[in-house]
Amino acid sequence: MVKKIIIVGGGSAGWMSAATLKQCFPNKEITLIESPKIETIGVGESTIQQIKEWVHLLDINDKSFIPETDAILKLSIKFQDFYKKGEHFHYPFGEANYAGNNNENNDWWFKKIYKSSTPNNNYAESNYPIMSLIKNNKISTDLNKRISFFSFHKDCAYHFDATKFAIWLRDNYCKPLGVKHIKEEIKEVQQDDNGIKSLNGKYKADLYIDCTGFKSLLLGKTLNEKFESYEDLLPNNSAWATKIPYKNKKKQMECFTTCTAYNNGWIWNIPLWSRIGTGYVYSDKFISDEDALKEFQKYLGTKDLEFKKIKMKVGIHKRLWVKNVAAVGLAAGFIEPLESNGLFTVHQFLLSLVENLNRKDCSQWDKDNYTYECKRLFNNFAEFVALHYALSHRKDTAYWKNNFNKQWEEKLINLDPTFASGFLKAVGNRVYDNKHDVFGGFHCIAAGMNWAPTSLYKLITNNLLNSKAHWTNFLKERTTHLDEKVKNWDELCKEAPSTYSFMKKNFYS
Repeated sequence: MVKKIIIVGGGSAGWMSAATLKQCFPNKEITLIESPKIETIGVGESTIQQIKEWVHLLDINDKSFIPETDAILKLSIKFQDFYKKGEHFHYPFGEANYAGNNNENNDWWFKKIYKSSTPNNNYAESNYPIMSLIKNNKISTDLNKRISFFSFHKDCAYHFDATKFAIWLRDNYCKPLGVKHIKEEIKEVQQDDNGIKSLNGKYKADLYIDCTGFKSLLLGKTLNEKFESYEDLLPNNSAWATKIPYKNKKKQMECFTTCTAYNNGWIWNIPLWSRIGTGYVYSDKFISDEDALKEFQKYLGTKDLEFKKIKMKVGIHKRLWVKNVAAVGLAAGFIEPLESNGLFTVHQFLLSLVENLNRKDCSQWDKDNYTYECKRLFNNFAEFVALHYALSHRKDTAYWKNNFNKQWEEKLINLDPTFASGFLKAVGNRVYDNKHDVFGGFHCIAAGMNWAPTSLYKLITNNLLNSKAHWTNFLKERTTHLDEKVKNWDELCKEAPSTYSFMKKNFYS
């Protein structure tokens, strides 16, 4: 039976692990050991809506941590220049509203057929009521009852300072609940047949959680668990990150993360309450670190900032729970920052760990089940991220030309077939909807990249009884219906406060 757990490594992954385990197993002895010398990555500042489930599990109130972590609320992810330069689209949180639609989200494609000039970003605006707030950079919880299909209780996410969030969890959650905190560098790891025997010859536990980042001190370095690289599936392996001050806070504080495709990768923009976090994710196969920094500085229009270089280890270990060691966070695996998946995998892996630990005596089945559940989720998300590149039509640099000509399906053969979701192959039939996506937001990405599930030719050939004139009238009717819905949503949101005004009044007054 697991009675004593030692978490090695602090940062977001370490303190999220400590908080989760102590909340779910208050009678277990939880200790976190972190080196006073090692600096955390600390750039994971954007989350997605599933973090609300984790926050709810821990019974944490937004108002208790938002002001302490420089946080603001997040409603969407904006993708700029991914399909082609000059085009953008959103992946909003919450549910789509198909009320009155003839064929759910495909009604928008009927509109696109009827009116080919309809921009791709209109897909989200026509299906998600919350887009009436997002496109005008507004937030209002008062509209919950009138703008249905979105709940701030479960559908929004956060931008926050990851370092401050870890510190808040440590001081305001973990320590008050009894988590022991030790600042000491782990210089010796003793092993036995069960895995880890002790740390520095004196710290012993029934289970060790590896939260040591890309170093993976326990799972990778000590137990020599094989690491499976995803470099064939995902193009980027490096990043430069920095913090920039606001020039116009009221305008620049946006309720969404912006991902802008650039020469050799993409750039994130994450507004917080006091400043903006930004970074350039790129491939060092196409540009050197030095030249990437120059590109990033040119994009920002300044060199007078402190820049942090990050080398990303993209992939995941073959097994995530080996003997008496389970890995969480970067120590387990990493995709890349696109779609804000870093902290997502942390809290989702933790939920799986809790479920398997709940059986008290953990057999090899439970350990393997942790690996299986986490890798299915991880591979699913990795392929979802890959689709952002697969559907792009950019060819303006060597990086994007290589992406344009890539044989995507072949890249899946490097994934363990036990865990591969076959996502890229599954979407090849061009059939998708909001209920049966392999990953929930795929239809938003596909529409933003103009990858259509239907066409006028398909409608005519599949329905021999209906003439082209019939379809023209039908498409016009569907277009009018969608436009009227958007008009009504926009009217409801007209008086809503800006993101800045909402955050100031509700959290920073």
